Amino acid sequence: MKKKASRALIDHLAVLEDPRIERQKRHKLGAILVIAVCAVLCGAESFPAIEDFGQVRYAWLKQFLELPNGIPSHDTFNRVFRVLDPVQFQACFLSWMQAVADETQGEVVTIDGKTLRRSFDRSSAKRAIHMVSAWATENGVVLGQRKVDDKSNEITAIPELLELLALKGCIVTIDAMGCQRAIAQQIVEDQADYVLALKENQPTLHQAVEQFLATGPEADAHRTQCEYYDQHEHGHGRTESRCYWSTDDLPELGVGQPWPGLRSIGMVEATRMLAGQATVEQRFYLTSLAAEAQVFARAVRNHWGIENGLHWTLDVTFREDQSRLRKGHGPENFAVLRHIALNLLRQEPSQKSLPRKRLACALDPDYLLKVLLGQ
Repeated sequence: MKKKASRALIDHLAVLEDPRIERQKRHKLGAILVIAVCAVLCGAESFPAIEDFGQVRYAWLKQFLELPNGIPSHDTFNRVFRVLDPVQFQACFLSWMQAVADETQGEVVTIDGKTLRRSFDRSSAKRAIHMVSAWATENGVVLGQRKVDDKSNEITAIPELLELLALKGCIVTIDAMGCQRAIAQQIVEDQADYVLALKENQPTLHQAVEQFLATGPEADAHRTQCEYYDQHEHGHGRTESRCYWSTDDLPELGVGQPWPGLRSIGMVEATRMLAGQATVEQRFYLTSLAAEAQVFARAVRNHWGIENGLHWTLDVTFREDQSRLRKGHGPENFAVLRHIALNLLRQEPSQKSLPRKRLACALDPDYLLKVLLGQ
């Protein structure tokens, strides 16, 4: 991913429409947003913590922000983020990411969902928010996100997210929920490739590929004709091996019309040895890639990187699952704040861990400004 000249994040946030009525605008929206981003970079996990950060760093913040009425209260931060249009906020995030980064040829972009577990509200029968994110696996940044509507699922959110992304030349990986003909068609039309996990939610397809590569009477013979690649890992008392088969000798899939862009199918067999016990798991995939097992392996392996690179990081470093924000658009907008902070920290080139970078932001205003400006 190559960085290019662009405006600062602050400029992208400046185009947001202020949702407040005129008499409530004691503080400028841009200042509220910048203070919130800086506070989350420094470890803030709530609106009271954002206010505390602002009070401590008031002298520093007023050097580049207009603060005619001082630092907003935590109630003001809460109220603004509850009513701020999340679609517009996410659009600003997306325009910023498109301005500072280009997806390179062959970049693996993983689409996956995560539930904000404590964002439910029993008093209003509101379910926990589920966000679908696009993750550039090799560069460790979020490219965009979309909330799943309360009465819908990822199948409707994924196409909406794909529409927002510049995917030409990328390899898009999606779990079984996204293994849909329309989604495959959309990716191909964007001049990208796909690797889609295939499970029982597509029973005819799954059975055909499984019999061809694993359980059918000629499966062993079919695999000998496949492109093959394997990987082995040792550590933490366990041994893992993953074998990859990829072939463009497609079986009869029994699905009527040809699957959009389909060029090959693949299988992964993962074997784990732990305490003398072996577990074996087989997974199957449809892909628009040519039958090259090593490329297929890279895409599949990188897909699972979102669990550690994004979901685990949000839960452990940013404590997302502990957030109790529930009202209005607050949970969704705070999730975008975390994504912004994560991307800014990832782009800072030092080799410090994310927790150390956040601590450095809290301790050193010059370092915080460097991270904020992407320098």
